[in-house]
Amino acid sequence: MPQKCNLDMFTKGRTIGMLECGRSQTEVSQVLNVSQCAISKLWKRFQITGNVARRPVPGRPKVTTARQDRYLTITARRQRKISASELSSALTTATGVRVSRQTVYRRLDKVGLYARRPSVCVPLTSAQKRARLQWSLEHRQWSEQQWRNVMFSDESRFCLETDSRRTTIWRERGTRFYEKNITEKHRFAKQGVMVWAGIMLGGRTDLHIFDKGSITGKRYRDEVLEPTVRLFRGAVGHEFIFMDDNATPHRAALVDDFLESEDIQRMQWPANSPDLNPIEHVWDMLGRGIAAFCPPPSSIPELKTALLQVWETLSTELIITLIESMKNRCAACVAARGGHTPY
Repeated sequence: MPQKCNLDMFTKGRTIGMLECGRSQTEVSQVLNVSQCAISKLWKRFQITGNVARRPVPGRPKVTTARQDRYLTITARRQRKISASELSSALTTATGVRVSRQTVYRRLDKVGLYARRPSVCVPLTSAQKRARLQWSLEHRQWSEQQWRNVMFSDESRFCLETDSRRTTIWRERGTRFYEKNITEKHRFAKQGVMVWAGIMLGGRTDLHIFDKGSITGKRYRDEVLEPTVRLFRGAVGHEFIFMDDNATPHRAALVDDFLESEDIQRMQWPANSPDLNPIEHVWDMLGRGIAAFCPPPSSIPELKTALLQVWETLSTELIITLIESMKNRCAACVAARGGHTPY
């Protein structure tokens, strides 16, 4: 049987034990069927290091030093939207060291920075943050029964084209909605159609699609409030609360007069707060349903038809879950001191 050269830890232990007991290397080699050369190297290593484990074999040396790694980390944190290629170029300019994009990714991965798409939120001023915080403090203790009386409403625009959102940022896990990681962007653009709807714990309205033209206070009253909201107010009773945002048509004098004449209570709403409105997630579900069409709608009439079809199939259970999340939404806004929330 050929003698062994590569020894497991158990055999190494037996070897050292026999040698320490006074056995010769030749004798140990014969008993364990291990080459005398391996016995000699093992005994020499043990006498020098006091250990029988082999020293780790060094691999390929790193291209960058610890200082250069810190440069990459600091630059990525200061310039959240810089790409891996730009980071590589910046390092070369600063230190003369050339590294690949993959190396940049690996170095940043080790410090917890990952390339992710930034969240897109509407801009918030300091005054708007204070108003959002105050509103959330006032409503975070509302019961399910109180939220049951609220109709959440909004308009949304659905387009034939969507943004690719290819831009990425460097951020740590759990920091998606930190202000420094958000790209603020006003909503609505491109060719499409504007729709309106309302949701409650007890039901939802039909999806109203506006014809061409701007939405004025008169159109809002005649096409939304009178034929739809007024009827829900009659069905729910005097406890009914109507929520709409602060868009210009919503705050027209004739709209205020109509709501007062119909004894419809309106919820005061903080500006630029789509994350507090659960219907925004309904729009997302509607958009995903449209995106699933194959082929996708290629004209405005096709888009309108698809919107109505998807609206009728939306899950009532999901809508209920969204409205029941209001307590958590308020808590998240309070935790963010009126800033952007994950919703």
